[in-house]
Amino acid sequence: MFPILEMSVLEVAHSALTPVWFILIAVLWVGFFFLEGFDFGVAMLLPFLAKDETDKRVMVNTIGPTWDANEVWLITAGGAMFAAFPGWYATLFSGLYLPLLLVLFGLIIRGVSFEYRSKHPSSQWRNTFDWMATIGSLLPSLVLGVGFANFVRGVELGPHQTINGPAPLVTTSFWGLFTPFALVGGLLFVILFCAHGAGFVSLKTTGRMHYRAGRFATRLGWLAAALMAVWAVMFNTMYAPADATAHLLTWILGILAVLLVVGATLFSRSEKDGRAFLLNGLAIAVMMIAMFIKMWGNIGFRPVGVDFDMWIASSSPYTLKIMTISAGVMVPIVLAYQAWSYWVFRKRISRESIPQGAH
Repeated sequence: MFPILEMSVLEVAHSALTPVWFILIAVLWVGFFFLEGFDFGVAMLLPFLAKDETDKRVMVNTIGPTWDANEVWLITAGGAMFAAFPGWYATLFSGLYLPLLLVLFGLIIRGVSFEYRSKHPSSQWRNTFDWMATIGSLLPSLVLGVGFANFVRGVELGPHQTINGPAPLVTTSFWGLFTPFALVGGLLFVILFCAHGAGFVSLKTTGRMHYRAGRFATRLGWLAAALMAVWAVMFNTMYAPADATAHLLTWILGILAVLLVVGATLFSRSEKDGRAFLLNGLAIAVMMIAMFIKMWGNIGFRPVGVDFDMWIASSSPYTLKIMTISAGVMVPIVLAYQAWSYWVFRKRISRESIPQGAH
């Protein structure tokens, strides 16, 4: 009797905590793209927005205190997927090894460029590392955009024979990931992050850099709004959720994302930098929420001949319980620290604040 009662309690805990952790992982990815999105954008715009070495230094300084802390959101999201959904993590990192390797490669050269660009006075040295920062930010933005578009579409998952018998494995080829919808998603991530980054530079600088960044944010914003509209229509006509309520919700979120980007662009044109930055960030968040609604249950896969979903891929009830307690303690501390760091470095930067010769 007691073992049966204990098992029923565990099953209830499992069914309750599994969706909770799916939502928490979605929140981590939203936080990553909201914060790292403008980091990526600033780095991608380095060769185009800056007019000289001092301008580049100003741009790097806008994200200097926070760029590495923002990447913690990605590490935490990956760690949470590994602990809460080992089946999801293992399938992604084995079946989509090459795309994830490209993301890792981009993040490595990006981090190296920020750390080493000022280690030598040569302008050629700095230009090389600035281009590394640009490429290292473009790669993750593009690949992750293509990747999440494929999760909306559903990556095909079928049986694969191993020594121990059939096991689930991604059957979609690398080149099969580049569908028209996926390419729109990748391009949208790049342009939207650039608009977000330009808005952040405008928010954090004064003088000529401030006005130049505002113009960039406005131009890129209109392009991002058009791409967002195309993405929302393709999403909701080609790969909409089967559930009618979820489908209605993704339509609402898609339209809202377009309106948020348009609002951010109008605020950029009016030099209301704080509001523009916030709306662009909210547009990214709304877009990601729509994608995770589509991923609910199937976690981004289209199983063919194999049982695989959110509940099958999740960890044991005891593991989820321990993780929930740990997250309840640590997440508020991390959020408080990151909010404090942004408050400390809240002031605007100008060309005059860069010491002469410090590039």
